Amino acid sequence: MTAFLNALGLNCALGQNQAAVAAALLAGDSSGLRRQAGWLPEGLALVAPLRGPEPAALAPALAAHGSRNNRLLLQAAGQIEAPLREAVQRYGAARVAVILGTSTSGIEESRGGLQAYLHSGALPAGYPYPQQLLESPAECLAQWLGSQGPTYVISTACTSSGRALMSARRLLAMNAVDAVVCGGVDTLCQLTVAGFSSLAAVSAERCNPCSANRDGINIGEAAVVFLMTRERPTEGPAIALLGAGASSDAHHISAPAPDGAGAISAMRQALAQAGLAPEQIGYLNLHGTATLHNDAMESLAVAAVFPQGVPCSSTKPMSGHTLGAAAALEAAFCWLSLQHRQLPPHLWDGVADPGLPALRLAEPGQPLLQPYLMSNSFAFGGNNVSLVIGAAP
Repeated sequence: MTAFLNALGLNCALGQNQAAVAAALLAGDSSGLRRQAGWLPEGLALVAPLRGPEPAALAPALAAHGSRNNRLLLQAAGQIEAPLREAVQRYGAARVAVILGTSTSGIEESRGGLQAYLHSGALPAGYPYPQQLLESPAECLAQWLGSQGPTYVISTACTSSGRALMSARRLLAMNAVDAVVCGGVDTLCQLTVAGFSSLAAVSAERCNPCSANRDGINIGEAAVVFLMTRERPTEGPAIALLGAGASSDAHHISAPAPDGAGAISAMRQALAQAGLAPEQIGYLNLHGTATLHNDAMESLAVAAVFPQGVPCSSTKPMSGHTLGAAAALEAAFCWLSLQHRQLPPHLWDGVADPGLPALRLAEPGQPLLQPYLMSNSFAFGGNNVSLVIGAAP
């Protein structure tokens, strides 16, 4: 079954709409990474916050879901409000689902509430408990939209929103619904930045994927909303989720299996489901976190699946690692690359790791020569997802 991605709203460190994000992405613009205080107990952190004005407060009816995470989400959804509401009107509220991925939800507000509780013995007056629940983003978006179909959140760390897209496609294939609003959202918060810093996984400089000098990630934030249907769009590009693969090798709580077996399995499943050979893929968006273990594992896996090579890049030096939103964001980057027929360049210091297979890293201005793209996402616990995005036949 072809699952068409008929509309896209997004925001991140590259911008707050399709045009702004595409322009910065294809230009290799990493200026959205900023050194900021307040994320770590001491010193500055290099993070990738939302570029542009803060999202507006939610309407009073949505006050129980008033976290910044949900405000980012509705800002992205608002960019495609017309097609979303048209889908509800066309198919009926019960035939429109909302499936999202997140790992933070309202955790920053929870941190503030808990801090107040520890000082005073009580939560702040009017503290809305639902905003911190993992299901809050989906419930908030469904309430805003007026949809009544299946509504839930998937939280599998950095593959969360990739699994949300897979789940959306599955619901359409089962004929359980006619349209799915799907994607992911995660926002910067002290707990996340400090947590990754305590793992010694955060770089003090712009992350440097695939380099011998790589030393960690930069944390970012993003919201991404797709409208997925079985029906080809009547106008605009016919771009679809053509295939998806997933695995869970459970090698380690935070480190990937060093031989890349789980990543290889996910990529080969996605190719098989899309009915494509490796040489038909015109671009691969690497998970590319710039951590020692991920880049080593992923280089081996890519070399195994694409023995003839494939143009690829990590976009995290521009967007930061957006955690639960990363898979949907990087699928959106593929969606935009297909529209503009150009590859996001790979930003690094050019110092290759001699212990790893050499990858065909995309250069600035490099054209997309084939209309099929793959995006990899790998998460804690050995949770792996690969998606194939492409021009629908």
